Amino acid sequence: MLVEPPVDPALDALDQALLAAVRARIAAGSRTSVDADILAIRARLEEADTGDVAVLRALLGRLDVATGGPLTVWGPAARLLAVDRYGLTIQSAADAEAALATVQGSGRALIDLGGGRPWWGMLLARPALQVTGALPDDRHGRPQALMIETRAPGPTGDDRTFWVSDSPAPEAKITTALEAAGLVASPLIATGGLKLFMLAGYVQADDPRLTGAPGSLTGIIGAAPVF
Repeated sequence: MLVEPPVDPALDALDQALLAAVRARIAAGSRTSVDADILAIRARLEEADTGDVAVLRALLGRLDVATGGPLTVWGPAARLLAVDRYGLTIQSAADAEAALATVQGSGRALIDLGGGRPWWGMLLARPALQVTGALPDDRHGRPQALMIETRAPGPTGDDRTFWVSDSPAPEAKITTALEAAGLVASPLIATGGLKLFMLAGYVQADDPRLTGAPGSLTGIIGAAPVF
């Protein structure tokens, strides 16, 4: 004889309320800009208790996929980060270039910084594509993958900017030169003759502090929020 497990009316009611809220949020669609998304996420995280942040972040990530544009992923680190944040409803690309090719309209790509090829250097020649996110995105994490979109980001109050240089000088020397110009910089990755640096804060492409920065091929490729 099968015995049905007891039903907890309070928990059942909470589950139904959660399902209704999720359905309503998906039906409402996405916000009008990437900055609005970022500010809303930051506000919700600031309201959450420390123990709730991981659950809330995963829920918001899955809502983002459900209401936002399609997400394509390339690279093992990027895939692990994407599954953790956005769930399993993501597409995979054969390589970084194929992932970049999907970024048009509302499409976006999360691309691994590993792999030995400086795909991020291609963004210097494709200004329509911008870095809008970097995972992990907490202030203690070192980015392993970059989110690329056609929506240009703006300052959100707590950001890091990504800058590329082809300077053959040692990273420490480049960092010192940038700091002398008033920029707080840290090297992120160097490969294929290109170097990628993180600059603290939101730095615009025409910032005069970058005038005369080391390298003949240099430029800002976007910025990402820190949570």
